Amino acid sequence: MLYTISDSTLVDAPLDRCFLLSTSIDLVAKTLRMRPLSGRLSGLIQPNDQLLWHGWKFGLPHRHQTLITAYDRPNHFQDTMGRGSFQHFQHDHTFIQVAGQTRLHDTIQFSLPLGWAGAQVAKHIMVPYITQLLRRRLQTLKQVAESEEWRQYLPEPLQ
Repeated sequence: MLYTISDSTLVDAPLDRCFLLSTSIDLVAKTLRMRPLSGRLSGLIQPNDQLLWHGWKFGLPHRHQTLITAYDRPNHFQDTMGRGSFQHFQHDHTFIQVAGQTRLHDTIQFSLPLGWAGAQVAKHIMVPYITQLLRRRLQTLKQVAESEEWRQYLPEPLQ
């Protein structure tokens, strides 16, 4: 079974800043509480990047390979799982300018292996967990983009 989770927030910051912050590997690592092991280890995610992330989830080691499968700066990018614990995992990041603000809209689609048992874990554990993680990600992006903290994550020429 395929599960879909989406959320959005309005950010009082320019569209391009919000897009670039969303591609900041250092900010992603902070939000996910994972670290990149291979691929681009810092800086900004680029088209066709492949990153391998490592962290601990539910007391167990977790690895997740992210493939950047779409990249249209500053409007949208998509990451898709190459390898990992999910049967399917795809995250769409969409950015829309609305009356001088930027709407960040994220949609995650995922499924787990193991049939009925995987569906139960997805429904009762992963949906609430990913929903909370997505909200934390959007709130962190909003906080960073609306303060001077964004300067810590973007290279000098982009500031």
